[in-house]
Amino acid sequence: MDLIRVNNLRVKFSTRAGSIEALKGVSFRIRAGSTVAIVGESGSGKSVTAQAIMGILPRNAEITGGEILFSNPKKGGEVIDLAKLDPSGKQFRSVRGEQISIIFQEPMTSLSPLHTVGNQISEALSLHFEISKEEARERCINILRLVNFPDPERAYMTYSFELSGGLRQRAMIAMALVCQPSLLIADEPTTALDVTVQAQILSLIRDLQKELGMAVLLITHDMGVVASFSEEVVVVYHGEVMESGTVDDIFGSASHPYLKALLRAVPRFATDPGERLVPIREIKPQMGHLLAKASEEISTDTSAPVLEVRNISKTFSIRSEKTLLGTGHQTVVRAVDDVSFQVNRGECLGLVGESGCGKTTVSRMIMRVMDPDSGEVLFNDNGTQIDLLARGDADMVPLRRKIQYVFQDPFGSLNPRMTVFDLLSEPLVIHDLGDLAYRRRVVMELMELVGMDPRYLNRYPHSFSGGQRQRIGIARALALQPDLLICDEPVSALDVSVQAQVLNLLKDLQDQLGLTYLFISHDLAVVKYIAERIAVMCRGRLVEVAPRDALFERPQHPYTKALLAAVPLPDLDHRLDFEALHKEQMTNPATWPEPYCVREGEHAELVHVGEEHFVRMHATSGATAVAE
Repeated sequence: MDLIRVNNLRVKFSTRAGSIEALKGVSFRIRAGSTVAIVGESGSGKSVTAQAIMGILPRNAEITGGEILFSNPKKGGEVIDLAKLDPSGKQFRSVRGEQISIIFQEPMTSLSPLHTVGNQISEALSLHFEISKEEARERCINILRLVNFPDPERAYMTYSFELSGGLRQRAMIAMALVCQPSLLIADEPTTALDVTVQAQILSLIRDLQKELGMAVLLITHDMGVVASFSEEVVVVYHGEVMESGTVDDIFGSASHPYLKALLRAVPRFATDPGERLVPIREIKPQMGHLLAKASEEISTDTSAPVLEVRNISKTFSIRSEKTLLGTGHQTVVRAVDDVSFQVNRGECLGLVGESGCGKTTVSRMIMRVMDPDSGEVLFNDNGTQIDLLARGDADMVPLRRKIQYVFQDPFGSLNPRMTVFDLLSEPLVIHDLGDLAYRRRVVMELMELVGMDPRYLNRYPHSFSGGQRQRIGIARALALQPDLLICDEPVSALDVSVQAQVLNLLKDLQDQLGLTYLFISHDLAVVKYIAERIAVMCRGRLVEVAPRDALFERPQHPYTKALLAAVPLPDLDHRLDFEALHKEQMTNPATWPEPYCVREGEHAELVHVGEEHFVRMHATSGATAVAE
């Protein structure tokens, strides 16, 4: 039986520049208890479709045609055309939240920071049911327990900003499911989450779907998630359905050129050396003579590493809840614990691990945004080794030209009140490089280098797409012609086609400018494509460091194996085993077997197991066996 049938749905947005037709006759169905995925690039109309079903379209949008037929199971299958109802009317409000719920893409902005998690979940109950506070609290705690919160009673009283990204997403799921809806719309529910948390969230939704008998509409750009999670797939582009069918049809016999292009843009484990991703729209960087001259001056000496990190550690003190007699005690958290690695000139070192493992803290200590408790950070400035931690703030200014940063969120890192020209020329102004004419030439070359039209220089960041903003962020980082570029999750929130553009661009820039990268990511498929060596980090420590091929073909540490097993691949023959991922829990050091286990009072070391492959383990007979 069809729970939802969307027939020829059309949605129009009214803007100052005129009308924009976001949906141009979209049609699909969702059967009761089934899972349907809508896939496509950003701007294809995926989220607009979900908003139309939920009746939460923006004020400047209207449904201009089509039907959204909902068979209400709580009223004997009575069919309602949601497209004809007033979204603010009583009948639609009785469906929204109780019968159809949604999980939004970004839980931090979707959850109120002023109300506790319990208050926000119980609000849905009080809107749809006559229920006492005590009963609402009990049902909220039960649903928090159902979504695997470690301490449901405490979680009921916490605020969203006190939770990690994974727990905030679980709170959103609990809020969406507390009324036991017939349809759950998951709008990019795992975007920017690391692979292990993503696998946990998908496994959780799958288990709750079976337990509650609900249907799921999954909106995503991740073809690996689609292959592992969905039964039917709808491919949309510019508001139109390009292809639809079962997951076996879509992956086994894709016929539309757009779908084939999407599949080619996805990073895979089984890529040949030198093979490039094929984005839907290729970027062709063009180097001007000023940047070409600067690249010739970069040292080509590969005998010494550009960056060497030696035994750095960092702890943070977290104050506990206040008590009646005082402020409580402080808990010391070891964010980075004795981390050492080096980045050779001209290479890309990938640093991977879960959220909270210490990756970004390491990068901030390299940039001297924060200082470590102990250790050394050595930078090779054209043959002169400099201890960055021994330099004062004033002495660091000229060195910051040599090390630049590409941020995860390009919108948050670009000043919305500055034009693109001002953003790209600002580093040159700060370091007093050249006059206005020189800066203008450099900015023009930077725009062409990242494949953007120099005519956009007078625009502001809000007028660009996510991929274009990220390219502006890369151009800004390259303005000072650095030796080392630290890329912190630069493609985590981009759809697959734009992600392929940016990754290819980074590889091309590495070849043309002789750049050295420290590439931080949680996506192993992305890291395999761009990095020559990979360092795996867990709970503040490096657990495995190896050349790319050795790590993927012969992973040693149980945490590395768990990360590889949690990556959703766009391949029906290698779907995620949700039950195995849930049972193994190899991301918990307490479950690691000998000789990798974490022992109280003992310190495991990185042991060389051959061919520049290092694994953290206890130096026992077990380590020798692995090395052999």
